Amino acid sequence: MPKFPNPRTTIAATLSLVLLTGGCAYLSGGGGSAGADPDSPECEPYAQWQDIGGSVSIYASIRDEEAERLRRSWQKFIDCTGIDIQYEGSGEFEAQVQVKVDGGNAPDIAFFPQPGLLERFAASGDLVAAPESVQQLAEEGWSQDWLDYATIDGTLYATPLGANFKSFVWYSPTFFADNGYEVPQTWDELIELSDTIADDGVKPWCAGLESGDATGWPATDWIENVILRENGPEVYDQWVNHEIPFNDAKIAAAFDRADEILRNPDYVNGGFGNVQSIAITSFQEAGLPILDGECGMYLMGSFYAAQWPEGTEVSETGDVYAFNLPPINPEQGTPVMGGGEFVGAFSDRPEVVAVREYLATAEYANNRAAEGAWFSAHQGLDLEILEVPTDRLGAEILRDPDTVFRFDGSDLMPAEVGAGTFWRGMVNWINGEDTDATLDYIENSWSS
Repeated sequence: MPKFPNPRTTIAATLSLVLLTGGCAYLSGGGGSAGADPDSPECEPYAQWQDIGGSVSIYASIRDEEAERLRRSWQKFIDCTGIDIQYEGSGEFEAQVQVKVDGGNAPDIAFFPQPGLLERFAASGDLVAAPESVQQLAEEGWSQDWLDYATIDGTLYATPLGANFKSFVWYSPTFFADNGYEVPQTWDELIELSDTIADDGVKPWCAGLESGDATGWPATDWIENVILRENGPEVYDQWVNHEIPFNDAKIAAAFDRADEILRNPDYVNGGFGNVQSIAITSFQEAGLPILDGECGMYLMGSFYAAQWPEGTEVSETGDVYAFNLPPINPEQGTPVMGGGEFVGAFSDRPEVVAVREYLATAEYANNRAAEGAWFSAHQGLDLEILEVPTDRLGAEILRDPDTVFRFDGSDLMPAEVGAGTFWRGMVNWINGEDTDATLDYIENSWSS
């Protein structure tokens, strides 16, 4: 839900976008490239897709440096096959992909971060089911748990792409060591540490919810992580599947526990302002005050490794590192909440199928992992490629038999809730709305 021995790793924030406008990054995958000799050894892994040609459009929410890493990860495929990939990354993906489809301008391929949104397009008949060749690669590459997220009424519509670990608490080992702080092992220790940091004159937490049309989602990660830790996977699953209402007392209790941190003026928002500043602080910038000692910790996914400025040392003794948000009841195992993207298609042209096949291979997973700040649940991924220490940390935790893993709850809910009222409700809640009113608002939006 998650990337990771190189004791020192520099995260480069260089960006070479062809065009950046309106929150969208438009990236050509290789137009104008001289290509590569298709008979050369370096092109051997791509031999099956040669002589197809054409151009394939991909639309996703991945932007900035992450988008540039994507472009590099499939460049060799482009050079060796002649199939061009035109990539567009947008901060308004969740809303705009529907606009594109309704307007007859659907992308060939979309990377869906929410299985609930994927299911909506499958139900409407817009998505193309995975052809047999893609399905075979999917079954070879991923566990059934992952494939189930992209299977609707028995039909596989998409394949997993990246995975991310969404229970990371980013911090500065240097800052901790200088002040005698230790990484907490339980929730109670986390609160004790937060109190200590606050008493020392530093806001223990930084946070940010702004993300374009997707504003609010970082706060849903808080709630999901707390519900999983406070109630265990059974109640978590019941909540996600609406077998218990959103305004159930167990969910309200989880909001109250999150309230102790997110709406505590003594705890937030380091480097930016008061509690309300969280709603207008971008999630990309929210964790950066850690580097200046203006806040102590930041709950954010493993993908945040790509956001640290050039020259930042990511390691257990460096500028930044991460730990798993501690359990509330350690006897229940190690709770982990994660997410990922799924490759769905609105077209079945041969070149589109070819790109879908390539993205479902271990070859692609290893090429993307080599670019850094990324992890996949693909069983063929070579973990030795993962140079970012937090990536390896996440991989180790996910492979631990004591880990209790669940996919991001809002991503599994119907899109109008998970990517709609839940996001908006969390913004209202951060801005001071009563918890009961927030829960009722979300519950009333959920169709029976």
